[in-house]
Amino acid sequence: MSQVNKQAIAAAFGRAAHSYARHDGLQRQSADGLRALLAENRFPRVLDAGCGPGSNSLAWRKAGSHVTAMDLCAPMLEEARRNQAADHYLQADIEAIPLAEGQFSLVWSHLAVQWCASLPQALAELYRVAQPGGKVAFTTLLNGSLPELNQAWQAIDTQPHANRFLSGEQVNDALSGWQYRSSVQTVTLLFDDALSAMQSLKGIGATHLHAGRTNKPLTRGQLHQLAQAWPQQAGKFPLSYQLFHGIIERD
Repeated sequence: MSQVNKQAIAAAFGRAAHSYARHDGLQRQSADGLRALLAENRFPRVLDAGCGPGSNSLAWRKAGSHVTAMDLCAPMLEEARRNQAADHYLQADIEAIPLAEGQFSLVWSHLAVQWCASLPQALAELYRVAQPGGKVAFTTLLNGSLPELNQAWQAIDTQPHANRFLSGEQVNDALSGWQYRSSVQTVTLLFDDALSAMQSLKGIGATHLHAGRTNKPLTRGQLHQLAQAWPQQAGKFPLSYQLFHGIIERD
């Protein structure tokens, strides 16, 4: 099991609670991909596990579902509450959900389980609180995400500046024994400059590195080096994400 500082993760996302909606291009495209794989939109009771500021909770609520919004990060939950995104709010860890089993017709967890210490444990908990005949719908990031960021940083130092995510094979291994279907989606966002690309990560709170980081700000010279090394597309600065969408059928 990986060592994960969940307090630090929650703090990073908490700092982004108010800016998240301005930088959620990846989240919107990715959520569309998960909904397309789910191919259903009527679920009486939904748990949004890792709800963030509540955009998906609100979408399910507007579709007629009774929604419980859950997040590890208190400021994110407060933002979801401010947005009137759900019927109930719960601050909790996906790997130890303090709810009885079999409560929800849909357990939705979008771009959250990659922050867990153990994907099998996280999926087991999501599965546990789904009711028999219900579904777990989740999205996680795959290894190979953010290649442009990693390439650019090599011009500055040899330290990791993005987390290493699981491979598709590792995610499928975590799903072994369950009835499921899956798809992989690539989303590429384009920015006007390297700083904007990096600020998009800060804006959604995705800045915690499991390996730790130094907090030294970039100098103007380093930022120039970073921009020169960033692989560009038609004068734009891309950030690419590899996404794994999974739908588990609860027995």
